[in-house]
Amino acid sequence: MAGTMKIGASLLLISFLSLTFFISYSFGLNAKMRTELPEKDFNKDKTLLNVLNPFLYNYTSYSSDELFNPENILYPEPYPVIAERDTAFYDPGNSEYYSVKTNYYSIDTLKVLSTDYKNVSSKIISGMGDLGIEPDTFTKRIISKKTVGDRTEIIFKGVEVYPEDGGEVCIFLENKILYSPVHHASQTAQQYQNAVTRYKLLYKYDQDSLLHSFRNFTALLKKYNIESQIVPEDLNHDVFYYRDHPRESLNEIRNTFDRTKLKERFTVIERLFYKPNYLHPAIRIIFVTVVMSVWLAVFLLYLIWNYVKTRNFRMSAEGNGN
Repeated sequence: MAGTMKIGASLLLISFLSLTFFISYSFGLNAKMRTELPEKDFNKDKTLLNVLNPFLYNYTSYSSDELFNPENILYPEPYPVIAERDTAFYDPGNSEYYSVKTNYYSIDTLKVLSTDYKNVSSKIISGMGDLGIEPDTFTKRIISKKTVGDRTEIIFKGVEVYPEDGGEVCIFLENKILYSPVHHASQTAQQYQNAVTRYKLLYKYDQDSLLHSFRNFTALLKKYNIESQIVPEDLNHDVFYYRDHPRESLNEIRNTFDRTKLKERFTVIERLFYKPNYLHPAIRIIFVTVVMSVWLAVFLLYLIWNYVKTRNFRMSAEGNGN
């Protein structure tokens, strides 16, 4: 009986090894993908998409306060900011009539000796006047504080900022979402660097610089076989038009392409790069079924062969005995 079990286990192992082409297929697919699209090039494509992402939303998304709002601006100074909302009721007896006023303040950091902070009465508070903050309101503006060694770090609401006044700020800076984060790099650092690059493309560099980026983007779409109606020159014109006309709705921005398909492509490639599944779910059941079927068939053949062999041996032994 023990010998039969050993033979059965051996046959199961042989069946598994003989059908490793299922796994070899996934290995080969991953190797082919890495040859055709090295990780360095994939990260370069990600960086381009992350920089251009705020220009690529469907026009209805630009009215979303969650996606686009001043608190997402990371650059230039005095950004980033924090919002403070005050609700004013027109009729104290009727809560249905009210208005909400939103003010924005820069997020500033002050580092002082802990001993000085404990005696916060004089130097620290009086110095806030230089920032346009009344001394008696400074403590109310503290967001957080922590002690590191002999120093206290205070993060507080600094000067009031007015995003609606325009200047070198527009809706395309009000989004910091990464389309596809680059691995092994801080997402916060990526967001900030993308914000700086975006700002320079919009306000510091020649308009041809952004046009060049859009041309690279259309080339990227062709590379990943994504359908697109984008004409780089038209999109470049639209971006600068809406930059200079912040009160107009972006319902005519010409940035149409197959967003769903591009996202799916990047999700699949991301998984192949960083979460490879060499036994793909689509063939896992087939693989297990085939292995078990082959093993069962071979094992049954072995049992039949072993039975016939044993019976013949016994019959031969009995014949010789007679």
